[in-house]
Amino acid sequence: MPFHNQKILPAARTAKQFERLLESQFEYIVLLEVHISNVKTLKHEADKRCKKLIIHADLIQGLKTDNFAADFLCNDIRPAGIISTRSNMIAKAKAKGIIAIQRMFLLDTIALEKSYSLIKQTAPDFIEMLPGVIPELIEEVQAQTGIPIINGGLIRTKKHIDDALSAGAVAVTTSDHVLWESFAKDINSGNSC
Repeated sequence: MPFHNQKILPAARTAKQFERLLESQFEYIVLLEVHISNVKTLKHEADKRCKKLIIHADLIQGLKTDNFAADFLCNDIRPAGIISTRSNMIAKAKAKGIIAIQRMFLLDTIALEKSYSLIKQTAPDFIEMLPGVIPELIEEVQAQTGIPIINGGLIRTKKHIDDALSAGAVAVTTSDHVLWESFAKDINSGNSC
């Protein structure tokens, strides 16, 4: 299973965060809010440092989330994983052997039911549940779908992470560098390309 003992999936929102993560012990890095013109360069830099990039397709500035965008990401960039709310992105990632992570928002019961229906169709490799501060639903969603859960969104404390992991999440995404550092010491530094 991907992520090995990496319980935190650090998410870079800025160039400075990305640079910091390239020097870290984390093997997997989530890329958020980047301009399309920088994606290839950032992927190349990650590859040089034996980092596996997970790209949040819906947050790439200047990129639609249509089938052409899915082809571009899967064929030209080839990240380790793609996060998206879009079924076409998930389907293309799965077809190309890229980790497919379906993003699921816990807004209300209707949104939860619609997400179950979509997930049944797309069968992603993982579900990223947001907001991540509702650990009570991790077990329910995992039981309902049979798909491993990654928690994210509004993760602000180590307790949020511990609660999510205790409730059954396989990992937690966060862009909070203080939280990255609290978990970095638990990672084996033997990353090899």
